[in-house]
Amino acid sequence: MEANIVVLGTESVGKSALTVRLLTRRFIGEYGDIESIYSHSFTVDGREITLNIWDLPYSEDSSTETSLFEKKVQWADGYILVYSICDRASFNSVSRLIQTIRSAKDSLNADKVPIVIVGNKRDLHHRRTVLSEEGRLLALNTDCHFYEVSAAENYHSVLMAFQGLVDRMKDGKLAAKRPLGLKGIVKSMSAVFARRRIDSI
Repeated sequence: MEANIVVLGTESVGKSALTVRLLTRRFIGEYGDIESIYSHSFTVDGREITLNIWDLPYSEDSSTETSLFEKKVQWADGYILVYSICDRASFNSVSRLIQTIRSAKDSLNADKVPIVIVGNKRDLHHRRTVLSEEGRLLALNTDCHFYEVSAAENYHSVLMAFQGLVDRMKDGKLAAKRPLGLKGIVKSMSAVFARRRIDSI
């Protein structure tokens, strides 16, 4: 199975930290606002799954009128929507992103698009402004899955969130979809990390 995933959320919620934690098991705290595509394979239930993960910088212009954003939404089979439990505005933006994704998906089953909502920075519970129950309720009302994680402290919970999305995609029978082929744009991880280090200096 090969699947395309887009990671979305407002600035500084930990999208890149979450993605890199999945890929390397390491936590790297600081990132520039860089758009990156990664490819990652792992085994679930004896089957190899390759995920092409597009880590998108946040833009206020993420609307269905924006053809580039729409193109990215169309490319994906599933979505990880990230907010920070310390940032109420980032949580509020998740509802808008869900509506945007579903209206951009030109299919009859737009409401069945696989989406996982991830509340990040669980380790900063002393700065929490969004309750876990609010995340669960939003997921329930929008028919999404919900995970609360700490990319800084825990690899396993991050892995569970991505595997939860894979399960949703399998349930939606998207596994049979022909891969779109990203050979030209998937960057090697070493090149991406080298570039990130240069950009952050």
